Amino acid sequence: MSAETFYVTTPIYYVNDAPHIGHGYTTVMGDIITRWHRQRGEKVWYTTGTDEHGEKVLRKAQANGVTPQEWVDKLVEEEWRPLLRTIDAANDDFTRTTDLRHLEGAQAFWTALNERGAVYQGSFTGWYSVGSEEFVGDDDVVDGEGDDEGIKVSKLDGSRVELISEDNYFFRLSDYQQKLLDFYEANPTFIQPESARNEVISFVSRGLRDLSISRSTFDWGIPVPWDADHIFYVWIEALLSYATSVGYGSDRERFDEVWPASIHLVGKDIARFHAVIWPAMLMAAGEHVPHRVFAHGWLLVGGQKMSKSKANGIRPDELVDTFGSDAYRYYFARALTFGSDGSISWEDINARYHAELANGFGNLASRVAAMIGKYFGGTLPASGEHTDAELTVVDTVVDAVRDADAAIEAVAPQDALAAIWRIVDELNGYITSQEPWKVAKTAASGEGNAGDRLATILNTTAEGLRVLAVVLNPVMPKASAVLWESLGAEAALGALADQRIDAVAAWGQLPAGTTVTKPASLFPRIETAPTA
Repeated sequence: MSAETFYVTTPIYYVNDAPHIGHGYTTVMGDIITRWHRQRGEKVWYTTGTDEHGEKVLRKAQANGVTPQEWVDKLVEEEWRPLLRTIDAANDDFTRTTDLRHLEGAQAFWTALNERGAVYQGSFTGWYSVGSEEFVGDDDVVDGEGDDEGIKVSKLDGSRVELISEDNYFFRLSDYQQKLLDFYEANPTFIQPESARNEVISFVSRGLRDLSISRSTFDWGIPVPWDADHIFYVWIEALLSYATSVGYGSDRERFDEVWPASIHLVGKDIARFHAVIWPAMLMAAGEHVPHRVFAHGWLLVGGQKMSKSKANGIRPDELVDTFGSDAYRYYFARALTFGSDGSISWEDINARYHAELANGFGNLASRVAAMIGKYFGGTLPASGEHTDAELTVVDTVVDAVRDADAAIEAVAPQDALAAIWRIVDELNGYITSQEPWKVAKTAASGEGNAGDRLATILNTTAEGLRVLAVVLNPVMPKASAVLWESLGAEAALGALADQRIDAVAAWGQLPAGTTVTKPASLFPRIETAPTA
């Protein structure tokens, strides 16, 4: 195993309002991926945080009668940090662009680029989207329709644009057009999925213009150190948070230990910033470019992207309060293809909760523990000789763990869970076909070797549950911890977090004689789940 740090980031979320499930979606996927790598025994660092500067935040604070700092402090403490607890995120860091470490690191970065000749002063007249905090080229501005009639909008994301004129500082982004195209060709997995890669390459191939990196008409941002009349354009300092949070500008030894990032997880609407502007900035600074930018799709409710204007946003705590954090995490990892748009609904969450979690997984754990309690006094029996039925279970487990591990490596959590669920289905089918309750009756009558056969069946299912507790721990940590404890695995094998993916499929790890207890229902039925 390499000593290199597996460093994953979510977007540094823009704080102009409370988070919705789209934010929770990205954070949970990053959490599942990093927890899995921890379960491999790797050195991991997981960062999330908030982007707090820019004109949109300033306007929202003014509309609420508070200073921008008061506005972002309130949102971070009352909304954004609590989100992490709600969804059980195990992030290592929470970075804010108002942190002193970020301010100093961002200023150091752009001072270095200015000294390298990558920055110059000039004038800008053109279109700006406050909603996206993005400069928009003339070719990407169109007349609005419907509610936007009579207003210019961005063809890139539909946001309204304003015509502005400012004296700004510029980054020589145009110098990096061919360098970026060459980089994409040499690193075909840098931008994923393929749809995002194609879009970015098309965008860069159309031509890159130098990028304004400062604003001078308002003051909510990081000051340009060589010109106090300017602040940095929000994107070009926010992107730097991925580097400043791990030591850039403050702790070079730490930065060199963690950087470059292994994966930046982003929404597809901000892929261009991360796959065009960000690598160009790093190239200009002589720093390593991240290994991968993975752009996921939108969450759709009723076929439409979530937005407050459509009143179709769903808060993460609404779902967690009803179904629990484990089910929330499971649903978004299992039901949606990471990288594509995906539709969600209360009805689908409710249906999957009961069919897959309550009836499929939870009932399996309950039945096995109950039968060990009933037939063997709660003590795990030793297995007898394996028949073809047991060998099939073992083979299924080996293949499923291998496939799940490969899927996580490919940033495809939905495929990882599909592979893991083959174990759940195999164990349920195994119990149905082996009918241990009938074998128990035969054993009670003293016929043949039925007692040994019953022991083998229940030992096999307990071993399968041991594997499930480990491989589902990154996805459903609460239920996995309860299952691990009920199997007596904590006492017999040690902490769940210390179990390794590459060793989990080795059969026969739960020792005979281990005390097995029936757990509380992992996923109790919900009689009245809300509907959309």
